[in-house]
Amino acid sequence: MKFSEIELSAWEELRPYLDTCLIPVTALSGTEQPYEVTGKLERLRDIMDCIEIPFKGRVVTYPAFQYGDAQITELINNVCRNTKLSGFKYAIVISADAAWTSEALADADLIVTSQAFPDYKTPEGAEQIRLAVQAIWQNSGLN
Repeated sequence: MKFSEIELSAWEELRPYLDTCLIPVTALSGTEQPYEVTGKLERLRDIMDCIEIPFKGRVVTYPAFQYGDAQITELINNVCRNTKLSGFKYAIVISADAAWTSEALADADLIVTSQAFPDYKTPEGAEQIRLAVQAIWQNSGLN
């Protein structure tokens, strides 16, 4: 679900089921031409579909970080930490055009990038992402 689809009156009822926050990163630099921005946004949408569609009842997608990649790791870590403090159990960072190590984004429970999952546009690649998401849930014993 998108954050904007959740109304105040429904949040407390949904909260136990929506335990995972998806944090998208577009990774724009500002130097892109309009058609390049469109391409980056389409790639981000495509990789996000690998999580949003199969896990619609468990994942809440937050607004994207639009600009920056490696330089914004501290901000992304802060958002991961803060979403957990606000009640989410898991934070997943996702990007089609940026890449980080788990050390750089230590507060993310999973980092999904096109570099880590290069076949994300194929059914097999989407399945790898799905299994990685399920693994973070299973490793905590809260599936």
